[in-house]
Amino acid sequence: MREIITAALQLGPIQKAESRADVVARMIRLLEQAHGAGAGFAVFPELALTTFFPRWYMEDQSEVDQWFEREMPGPETAPLFARARELKIAISFGYAELTPEGQHFNTSILTNREGEIIGRYRKIHLPGHAEFDTERAFQHLEKRYFLPGDLGFPVWRNLGGIIGMLICNDRRWPEAYRVMALQGVEMITLGFNTPSVNSQMGDEGLEDRLFHHRLSCQAGAYQNASWVVAVAKAGVEDGHPLIGGSLIIDPNGKIMAETQTEEDEMIVHSCDLDACNFGKSTIFDFKRHRRIEHYGLITERTGAQPPA
Repeated sequence: MREIITAALQLGPIQKAESRADVVARMIRLLEQAHGAGAGFAVFPELALTTFFPRWYMEDQSEVDQWFEREMPGPETAPLFARARELKIAISFGYAELTPEGQHFNTSILTNREGEIIGRYRKIHLPGHAEFDTERAFQHLEKRYFLPGDLGFPVWRNLGGIIGMLICNDRRWPEAYRVMALQGVEMITLGFNTPSVNSQMGDEGLEDRLFHHRLSCQAGAYQNASWVVAVAKAGVEDGHPLIGGSLIIDPNGKIMAETQTEEDEMIVHSCDLDACNFGKSTIFDFKRHRRIEHYGLITERTGAQPPA
């Protein structure tokens, strides 16, 4: 057995007025809970350091940039890395990244148990729109504030296994899981900030949103024989509700643990990476069963085109 005791550390709402220091203190408290539960790996959500700022339309770039991190770790996040290093817990969390070249990405990082950053992923499947939309109840401006990720879907050796990262909307795109599975991924972390209502579909409520969230994560886990650790930022941020439903899913697509609140909450499960082996060597033995000569449209065509 190759077990990683893994903690999914859900964050409740982060209000616009909350400081990075306040949020980091909350993250450290959760990290200490994870340590008390024996965890060696702790996963936090997407945009874990701030409120979900893409819900607001901003034209002043300096106003936008206040939500971004120019270095990681920086002065405000260094205490989190220091505590993780003291506790010997590897961590993964998401944040808004401003590169030295002035590029803006929705980013997630992975550390080892010494607190060193060993992996970086930049969100590829950006949802939403780039300009103010008068037809929406609230804005979703990720396409305005972020560039699509430029690092592909890499994986890293860590904690005795092979780990990859996705962010939020990536979970709905099967290609994202499959590219990592073709590199042998055994655990996929996925932070998310998902509104409880769909502003473009008035009759899709919380239960529908949670259903599609679970469906996407469970399918990704099963079809790629990999653990999936999906972690929410949840609750009502400045009047805007986000779903909870943080999950730890096994390689058969079964939910092993799920949060019950929309607040700061921990779930823990001992994830045996060897549980991936059966699926990877039988029904999802890619080398034996995939037929790539018939998959050309996947990379040749972006939008759907019906036959003539």
